Amino acid sequence: MKKFVFPIMIIALLVAFYEQSSTDKNVYITVIAIAVFMFGMMRLSAKTPSKNQDKEEEDV
Repeated sequence: MKKFVFPIMIIALLVAFYEQSSTDKNVYITVIAIAVFMFGMMRLSAKTPSKNQDKEEEDV
């Protein structure tokens, strides 16, 4: 899954930066590109364990 999410995130980020540098800015394209990037970050960070996970297990 990482193999597909990471390149899509990079492409979305490049599209957002390119759209901001153009003279005729389209807000909708920028918002969609940022939303795709944030969705990808959410997918990638979902597998990272929490820093407080060890503390929660000790409390039980």
